Amino acid sequence: MSRIGKKAVEIPSGVTAAIDGGELSVKGPKGTLAMPLSDNIKYEVGEGSISVQPANDTREARAFWGMQRTLVQNLVTGVTEGFTKTLEISGVGYRANSQGKTLKLQLGYSHDVDFAVPEGIEIKTPDNTTIEISGIDKQMVGQVAAEIRRWRKPEPYKGKGIKYRGEYIFRKEGKKK
Repeated sequence: MSRIGKKAVEIPSGVTAAIDGGELSVKGPKGTLAMPLSDNIKYEVGEGSISVQPANDTREARAFWGMQRTLVQNLVTGVTEGFTKTLEISGVGYRANSQGKTLKLQLGYSHDVDFAVPEGIEIKTPDNTTIEISGIDKQMVGQVAAEIRRWRKPEPYKGKGIKYRGEYIFRKEGKKK
């Protein structure tokens, strides 16, 4: 039994939700998000809340229940507050600079890395070693952060590379004489 799935998703004022054509769409002050509905789950949009219940008593329906409720919660949170991920760059000469729809990264390669920012994502660089990625779609924000981090993952000996804020890098001891 899903414990999180039993709880209904609260819809704050200024946010509207509608189900049409096998799709749940949520509209709020930051924009509109939609997600396809699963056949195993029954969705109900009521007064001020969205409830998610398994449509039948199969194992698959019960397994999807909590996840689908979390996806609905992410839609509501995205159109009201949005999501943000912060990356930190450490290493001599490693830096980032946001220029319009392009993020320029200097990561120790012989060339600069130009990362094209996708539609719906905003990237800020408060200083040259911090990258703030924000948007209304949680999956897209996380995917962009992972793609930027992939250019230079943190290495365990000196800790150089791009890491998430708050991420712990397991450090190894170097060679001994």
